[in-house]
Amino acid sequence: MKRLLVVLSCSGALACAADLAGVRSVYVLPMSHGFDQYLVNRLTNDHVFLVVTDPKLADAVFSDRVGESLQDQLESIAPTPAPAKAEEPKKAEEPQKAEDPKKTDKDKPEPDPQKPALLADTVNKLSAPQNNFGRSKGTVFLVDSKSRQVLWSVFDEPKDSSSRQLDRTASDIVNRLKHDLK
Repeated sequence: MKRLLVVLSCSGALACAADLAGVRSVYVLPMSHGFDQYLVNRLTNDHVFLVVTDPKLADAVFSDRVGESLQDQLESIAPTPAPAKAEEPKKAEEPQKAEDPKKTDKDKPEPDPQKPALLADTVNKLSAPQNNFGRSKGTVFLVDSKSRQVLWSVFDEPKDSSSRQLDRTASDIVNRLKHDLK
């Protein structure tokens, strides 16, 4: 039984490594404290991946967050193709009912201002809910641009936001990535 678990875990690691080996070019999304600049510097100096400035040319994307915000950014970069719809038989359109010309807007009952409307829209809508659940300091994700799968991730939190610590952390992350690519 233990051998089976070892074989399955090794095959899963090899499948992940195969996906990671298929990545040639990457785009690095903006990260907190300008960490993306340090990561790009290390990736290019160590010749790990080709870093592109056009996200549409990238095989994968580096990000420090996952969730709806990343999904929205990936959709703006490369929209997912719409599924092919099977042609449905056209239904005969029903003629629209003619409104009674005698009725006017004055005849319609006005809503009572004292009663709250149950299905009414709220006044102060946000364009998108804001949350910080997707962002974790020190975690970096490599996400496939097309399949939207996380190919690789690492947690390495810098001790502070100084340039020296951010560069050291970027160097550690790139070294782990090079090790996992082998």
